Amino acid sequence: MRFAFKAKDQKGEKRKGIIDSASRELAYQILQENNLIPISIERETGESDVMKYFQKTFERVGKKDLLVFFRQFHALVAAKVPVVYSLRAIGDQTENGYLSSIIKDIANDVEDGSPFSEALEKYPDSFPTIVTSVIRSGEISGSLDKSIANVATNIEKNYRITAKIRGALIYPAFVFATAFVVGFASVSFIIPKLTIIIEDMDAELPWHTMLIINIGHFMEKFWWAVLVVILGFVFSIFYYIRTDAGKREWDKIKIDLPVFGKLFRYFYITRFTTNLVVLMNGGVPIVQSLETVSEVVGNRVYRNIILRCAEEVKTGGNISTILSYSDYIPPIMSKMVTIGEKTGKIVESLDSVGTFYEEEMDNMIKNLSVLIEPILIVGLGIGVAFLAFSIILPIYSVVQQF
Repeated sequence: MRFAFKAKDQKGEKRKGIIDSASRELAYQILQENNLIPISIERETGESDVMKYFQKTFERVGKKDLLVFFRQFHALVAAKVPVVYSLRAIGDQTENGYLSSIIKDIANDVEDGSPFSEALEKYPDSFPTIVTSVIRSGEISGSLDKSIANVATNIEKNYRITAKIRGALIYPAFVFATAFVVGFASVSFIIPKLTIIIEDMDAELPWHTMLIINIGHFMEKFWWAVLVVILGFVFSIFYYIRTDAGKREWDKIKIDLPVFGKLFRYFYITRFTTNLVVLMNGGVPIVQSLETVSEVVGNRVYRNIILRCAEEVKTGGNISTILSYSDYIPPIMSKMVTIGEKTGKIVESLDSVGTFYEEEMDNMIKNLSVLIEPILIVGLGIGVAFLAFSIILPIYSVVQQF
C-alpha cells in the first residue's frame, strides 16, 4: 500500500512524502528507522471528490484514453506484473488527470481485495458495461490477460469506426457553417451598403434585385433579432434531442436520411456485431451479451431490435428470426447469421458481418467525400452568382446607359 506521511526530522523540520508499506504500523516503523518522527500517515487515494468533479467536467475520459490505458495494462499483465503495481504505474503516467485519479482509486480497491471488474463498475461513465462484462468473464475463467486484450481491441475498433463517421460529417458541416457565417455577415452589413448605389440610380430594377435590397434593409435593422431566432431554434433542437422523445425521434431520423441514413445504418450494424463478438469471445452468455450490446449500440431503434433478439433467445429461438423481420437489418446480414446458427459458428458469422459492413462503410465514406465536395462548390457558386447577378448586373446596365 502507499501512504502519504507528514513527519519531523531530528532538527524539527517538517517532511512529507509517499511511502510504500504493507500496513500503517509498518509505515510508522519505517519512518522511525529513518530518524523521522511521524505526525500523520494517511492511505494515499485519488483526488478529492470536489477535484474529481471538476476533472470529470473538463477532462472527460475518451475512447482514446481508454485504448491507451488497456493497451498499457495488457502489456504489463502479460509480462506477469501484479495488477496493483500495473495500475499504479499507469496511473502515475496517465496525462488525463481524472482518469489518473480513478485508476489510483481502482488500484486501492483491488489491493483491498475487490475484483478488478467490481472496481471498474464504480465508474460507469468512464468504463462502459461491455468492458466490465468482458473483464468479469475473464476473472471467472482465469484468462484476465486475454480479456484485457479483447477489451483493448474492441475499444480500438469502436474508436476507428466512430472516427470514420466523424470524418465523413465534419467537412460538410464545416463548409455549411462557414457559408452561413459569411452569408449572414454579407447580407447584414455588406449588401445594404452596395444596394444604396443601385437605389440612387432611380433605374427600373428586376424582382430579384428588389428582393435582395429588401432583405438587406431588413437585416441591417434587425440582424440581431434574426440571429437570436436562429440561435434559439438551434438550441431548441439540441435541447429536444437530449430528451427521451427527442432521442427516439432523432435516432430514427438519422437512419432514414436520404444519403447519410445508409451510412448510419452500416455504422450501427458494425458496432452491434463487433461488440457482440467481443462479449461472446470473452465467455459472456449470449442473452447477457445481447442485453449489454443494446446499451452501447447508440441508437434506440437498433437497441429495441437487439432486446427483441435477447427475448427470442430466452424462449429458445434464434437471433436471425428477429433480424429477418426488421426493415433496418439488411437481408444479407440475417442470412449470414442464419448460416452461423445452423453451423454452430455464430461468432465467426457475426465477425464476418462486422468486417463486411465496415468495408462497405469505408467505401461509402470515400464516395461521399468525392461526391460532396463538387456539390458544395456548385451550391456555393450558385449562391455567389445569384448575388452578383442581382447587384452587379443592374449597376453595370445603368452605367452603360450613360
